[in-house]
Amino acid sequence: MIHPAALVSPTAELADDVEVGPFAIVEDGVVLGPGCRVLGHAQVLAGVVMGRENVVDRGAIIGGNPQSLAFDPAIVSGVRIGEGNIFREHVTVHRSTQPGGLTVLGNRNFLMAHCHVGHDSVLGDQNVIANAVLIAGHVTIGDRTFLGGSSVYHQFIRVGDQAMVQGNSSLSADLPPYCIGHEINLLAGLNSIGLRRSGLDSAARLELKRLYRGVFHHPLGPVKAAAALLPEITSETGRRFLEFMAAAGPKGLCTPGAG
Repeated sequence: MIHPAALVSPTAELADDVEVGPFAIVEDGVVLGPGCRVLGHAQVLAGVVMGRENVVDRGAIIGGNPQSLAFDPAIVSGVRIGEGNIFREHVTVHRSTQPGGLTVLGNRNFLMAHCHVGHDSVLGDQNVIANAVLIAGHVTIGDRTFLGGSSVYHQFIRVGDQAMVQGNSSLSADLPPYCIGHEINLLAGLNSIGLRRSGLDSAARLELKRLYRGVFHHPLGPVKAAAALLPEITSETGRRFLEFMAAAGPKGLCTPGAG
């Protein structure tokens, strides 16, 4: 399954059925689980460990050095990737800036062509990352999000579970779970269609609508309002929504707006 024109380090650990295409590179110490495919001209660099059935498409580079002027290339760090992820053409994922640190991706994420995932970022499971999305370093993405094409994400922000982002948007603040982000740090309401498709029942959706209105129209502001409302809520989705907002970082939260 290894093309004679591929360059595979003798110290790399490849499952018996791993496919490596022509002119692909697999560096020292890489671990590739069963069913992985590294297609022609792709590169999997030192420090990358992948689980089962990941696909690294043509020209993608996984594990490259961080784009940081202060980074010392002698630092040993890596990338950890779960199962069933697809990295389409020319996707780049950079390793951590920290000694022994990791950039982490979960399971069954779909990264379309020309996406970038910066150093020390963490992606959960089942995210769809559309073409040319740019995720800076130290960004945390939850589960089952959809990030629209050419949207960009500033360092040290979070995107919550089941959020959706319009293409060409720019986020430099936290995007709460279950919400739609658009333009520059604006919210267009809840991701109602996505929530319905995910199987969330009508009672839970109505509760989220009530909490969304209550938090963003509260005189205390959304962060303090979320903390104040949290003791009253027992549902899992409601608590996730409020806990995320109550834990907003120094860059704050995206807020409702028409753009």
